[in-house]
Amino acid sequence: MLIFWKEKLVILAVPKTGTTAIEGALAPRAAMVLRDPPEIKHAPIYRYRRFLQPLLVQTGQDPETLAVLRHPIDWLGSWYRYRARRDLIGRPNSTQDMSFDDFVLEYIKGKPASFANVGSQAKFVCDGEGRIAVDHLFRYEDQPRLIAFLEQRLNVTLTLPRLNVSPPGDTQLSPEVEARLRDKRAAEFAVWEAAGAVQS
Repeated sequence: MLIFWKEKLVILAVPKTGTTAIEGALAPRAAMVLRDPPEIKHAPIYRYRRFLQPLLVQTGQDPETLAVLRHPIDWLGSWYRYRARRDLIGRPNSTQDMSFDDFVLEYIKGKPASFANVGSQAKFVCDGEGRIAVDHLFRYEDQPRLIAFLEQRLNVTLTLPRLNVSPPGDTQLSPEVEARLRDKRAAEFAVWEAAGAVQS
């Protein structure tokens, strides 16, 4: 998470959406950089509102919030590939020797196994009533729009490096499993659609 005091902006770090690259490029300009532990670095909007926002308000600021969302299938594909890496082989959260279909089928269960327990982009950016609570949403797939906003808001020239990239892998999803994913996790697709519609 990056907090820009003067520019009144907080960039929330949704996992697997390029936030490591954003941090790498913008951390030197940020007033605060929250890297560890992951529960703080990747604090969703509800946790930010409960713990950090009141502190900032007490000190005279109430920054706007920004988050990047990735297409749900691509986002799950990145998690699947990330957890297939060699150093996880033999661990409960490894996806080695597992198809992407099987990974997604486990993800959509009420209580998925640890390898598919990767959270929810929708819950990350929504309040307790399911309403989007982040001020500025951007699609990971629309980097020019994100970069243009950040350059204008932060008065910088920005080039985002590729960091923390998942290893390659087959993430072709069968039509049947995709249909089940869209049905069971409709909110994930709804927030990604909203990220493309919001004019920031």
